[in-house]
Amino acid sequence: MVLWVFGYGSLIWNPGFDFDDKILGFITGYKRTFNLACIDHRGTPKDPARTCTLESEERAICWGIAYCVNGGLEKEREAMQYLERRECEYDQKISVDFYKDGNSLEPAVTGVLVFVSTPDPVGNKYYLGPAPLEDMAMQIATASGPNGNNRDYLFSMEKALSNISHEDASIIELADEVRKVLSRLNEKKITGPDIPLKSQTPLVHLSPLLEGTVVDSRY
Repeated sequence: MVLWVFGYGSLIWNPGFDFDDKILGFITGYKRTFNLACIDHRGTPKDPARTCTLESEERAICWGIAYCVNGGLEKEREAMQYLERRECEYDQKISVDFYKDGNSLEPAVTGVLVFVSTPDPVGNKYYLGPAPLEDMAMQIATASGPNGNNRDYLFSMEKALSNISHEDASIIELADEVRKVLSRLNEKKITGPDIPLKSQTPLVHLSPLLEGTVVDSRY
């Protein structure tokens, strides 16, 4: 048995587990969104960060890295234990077809594991849902947690996608808006006029996770 895992967020630049091979490619029918709360790494229960998840969309393409773990059952078990701790805010594991560049008809690998979040703010307490671009940018610009600032996560993703030559227009747009917010906040320090320091979108305060301490997640 061979384990394949698709990385579309921080797994692209920081997989954090032992793997035997990796392939650049894409999956279809899903798009990235910054609609998932992070309360233990880049945010807090009081002021959650926004991190990346996938949501279904017809004809969408999402580029990333497929990682292969092919070193026996013990190695696969260790990889899955690590991933389930790291991705504990994602409430679904789905199986998808993975395609390589230049061939969108025949999947290069089938049965690739992906961690995603149910897009239901009622049934899934970590799903924040969409918000106006300006409010999302303010939230990302100001949220921080034990593992650093929310904005650094976003900027790292923007850079990682550029490095694999498959930029995501929505990520670029959001990152540019966050830079505008940061610029305004810096101007405020110099000139003094007040602007809101937090998103105007109401946030649901979340309880800390029960899974315990997670290391190296969403860097």
